[in-house]
Amino acid sequence: MVFSIFYRIETERKEIITDKGPVIILPKHQYWTDIPIVSIVFTPLLYFVAKRELFRYPFIRDYLLLLGGIPLDRQQSIRTLNSFRSFLSLLRAGEKIVIFPEGTYFRDAVGSGKSRLLQMILSFQAELKYRIPFVPVGIRYGERKGWRRRVEIRMGHPLFAEKESDAISLTHRVMEEISRLCRLPRQSSEI
Repeated sequence: MVFSIFYRIETERKEIITDKGPVIILPKHQYWTDIPIVSIVFTPLLYFVAKRELFRYPFIRDYLLLLGGIPLDRQQSIRTLNSFRSFLSLLRAGEKIVIFPEGTYFRDAVGSGKSRLLQMILSFQAELKYRIPFVPVGIRYGERKGWRRRVEIRMGHPLFAEKESDAISLTHRVMEEISRLCRLPRQSSEI
């Protein structure tokens, strides 16, 4: 793989992620390279939620679709209705879905996190009759040595919430855990 030329990826797992039932993976987001690095670390196939704007560019769109990309319109959620339907289908099928909870890149700090998508997932939980695990993931980029750069991936213990109204507190817990895992300070606490 091309990434092994430029990155030395080291992984620390706290707990094996179950193959049974859906799992939501919530990694730190700093660079575009987070997406392929996360896809290398986790198996089997993952599905990535990405902002709709990225699907406008042919190469990026093809890459995201290859990774099972799910477009999300952050301005007009009505445009995302088909994405929500496919999202629910993936949850029913027990798939692993990656959401970058910060919503955009934050370098040298951990953003506050967005709770609306987690709230939607929690609303599906009763229908699925399954407590969905939310797995925080810290990504820490080290200094470059020659051609290669060390990247640490640290997975936290799965977090759970009972109902839709728990989304904000779940988001706070996820962001605190991501901050601890990647050893970066939290930015603002607005959600």
